[in-house]
Amino acid sequence: MTKTFAILALTMLSAAPLLAQQPAGRPEDTEVWTPVPKIVTPGATDAAPPSDAIVLFGGRSLAEWVTSGDTTKPAGWTVRDGVMTVNKKAGDIQTKRKFTNYQVHLEWRIPTDVTGSGQARGNSGLYVGATPDGGYELQILDSYRNTTYVNGQAGSVYKQYIPLANAMRKPGAWQVYDVIWTAPTFNADGSLKAPAYLTAVHNGVLIQNHVALKGDTKYIGAPEYKAHGALPIRLQSHGDPSPPISFRNIWLREL
Repeated sequence: MTKTFAILALTMLSAAPLLAQQPAGRPEDTEVWTPVPKIVTPGATDAAPPSDAIVLFGGRSLAEWVTSGDTTKPAGWTVRDGVMTVNKKAGDIQTKRKFTNYQVHLEWRIPTDVTGSGQARGNSGLYVGATPDGGYELQILDSYRNTTYVNGQAGSVYKQYIPLANAMRKPGAWQVYDVIWTAPTFNADGSLKAPAYLTAVHNGVLIQNHVALKGDTKYIGAPEYKAHGALPIRLQSHGDPSPPISFRNIWLREL
């Protein structure tokens, strides 16, 4: 056996196991070409709504909102210079429309002259699904150097899930929530079929990672589920005495 032939033979023998491991078929067998995803044009900035978004507050009016508890009344919060500010005497507001699964972008600001401590400091809430007697709340609060129970600080699923991080900016700065909400589903008899899921990002930081909610938000007692369909979104006018907080750039994409 010549030296060249021996080297060739050894090369073929060493390559044989690799050749044997190659899967059968063609690359095209696992390519999927339809359905083609729809084209969505992103906003010019991260704050701007993409082309398929429902703008819930764009800085000019509260046309998409009504008063919670009496949906025949227009929302009574104030709008000035592109910003919506809580009117505590007017109470909570909620969307005219109802939603199931969605992505929502919301910006909120604690005033620089905020007072109080704990839960009495810039308290509000984003109810991603508002029921007549409550709903599902992602907490809004001044959690910049403000101590409170951790399942009630900003970014918590109130009384259920502690946020993975405290990503608060100082009072006076705009805070950003980007939330993915998957509504719960129910069987025909009203029993729970699948729980609600929530993912939330606060100022670019993941704070809730696809958590399964245990039920609705309870201030006292354990959460529970009661069958419902699509729900409005509610923004809370909390009764604490601290100065009111503000919102801007609220938009939603149905999923």
